[in-house]
Amino acid sequence: MPLLPLIALLVACVLPVQAADLGAAEYGFPLDNPFEATIATTPLELRPAVPADDEIDQDDYSLRLRPEREFTLPDNFWPVKRLGYRLARQAGPAPLIFIISGTGAHYANGKTEALKQLFYGAGFHVVQLSSPTSYDFMAAASRYATPGLSQDDAKDLYRVMQAVRAQQRKLPVTEFHLLGYSLGALHAAFVSQLDETRQSFGFKRVLLLNPPVNLYTSISNLDKLVQTRVEGIDNNTTFYEVVLDKLTRYYRHKGYIDLDEAMLYDFQQSPLRLSDEQMAMLIGTVFRFSAADIAFTSDLINRRGLITPPDYPIDEGTSLEPFLKRALLCDFDCYIVEQLIPMWRAQYDGGSLTQMIEQVSLYALEDYLRSADKIAVMHNADDLILGPGDIGFLRRTFGERLTLYPRGGHCGNLNYRVNTAQMLEFFRG
Repeated sequence: MPLLPLIALLVACVLPVQAADLGAAEYGFPLDNPFEATIATTPLELRPAVPADDEIDQDDYSLRLRPEREFTLPDNFWPVKRLGYRLARQAGPAPLIFIISGTGAHYANGKTEALKQLFYGAGFHVVQLSSPTSYDFMAAASRYATPGLSQDDAKDLYRVMQAVRAQQRKLPVTEFHLLGYSLGALHAAFVSQLDETRQSFGFKRVLLLNPPVNLYTSISNLDKLVQTRVEGIDNNTTFYEVVLDKLTRYYRHKGYIDLDEAMLYDFQQSPLRLSDEQMAMLIGTVFRFSAADIAFTSDLINRRGLITPPDYPIDEGTSLEPFLKRALLCDFDCYIVEQLIPMWRAQYDGGSLTQMIEQVSLYALEDYLRSADKIAVMHNADDLILGPGDIGFLRRTFGERLTLYPRGGHCGNLNYRVNTAQMLEFFRG
């Protein structure tokens, strides 16, 4: 490691929350490759000490928010006809923090779980929420089941939060906070603005981790990763075969299989490490599956007939593979053109793609974000989802409330103990 864990810990203790000018060597995060950081995240020895899962008083709950879907959704959607969430509770009165997951992520996603452990260990009640782009949220909570219009997504999230509060009315809460990562950070900004008028929570502090600034730029960046040219891939050998061959040889050498972030970090230190092109395509593929999931679920719920014929009989025994294959041909841009913009125009008399981008991105909240002292941003200078001008926008809008780390890729340093110390410092004021 470039710096000892002790030095990283000292940096976390002595640096102010504003870390925009922190150099890479001073910061101490060991992965200078943004693709690698995005995939492998932080080495175990550089993560904070957090409670183990069996030390957390937590349960999963469900909400009945769209009862009409219980009759219109196919039978094999039964697990998501009610919206699930997870609550970790302290023994007595405590602040409560809502965590909004990133693109396509379920409330029990690994990053959401890690943030839960961090804030529970710091004395917070924690509520974990699925992303409005996850199939469970789309089916059980979304009014139009066509995510991508940030104001609509925020309204759906807000109704979920209100329902959680009503269901957990006996939970002793001293104050409310809000956190989102990746796309969930963009949603958190819109939810915070909505709460200014509705005043159900009066969030004391709101933290945006690695948010997209221009949503369309971020989507385009991720879509392009799948188009990366990778050595060794031709008409006879697929990308997945190349990666699988490398992983197989690695596991054969190790003698056991353990597919987690720590393994990925270790794998990238081996001679079999993935190239930049292979890592780019791996990241892009994950997001392509998210896009396919969104396109398939939105089309099915709304009976649009773009992927699944509206009258096609679907039950628990129906193979969805042909439809999922068709959905995989539809990237985020395809979903926007075929489903999101038509819905926006039908419901809100919307106009051009450019007008929609302005409405769904952080640009739409610029005046609010500039004046909202309770909102802060933590981002990475090498984040894959940022485009030209995005960092400049963040600096102008947030000023000293922006913490810009020199490296970390997309959310790859959320569990680095310098970052986590500064997260807790922000929420403690």
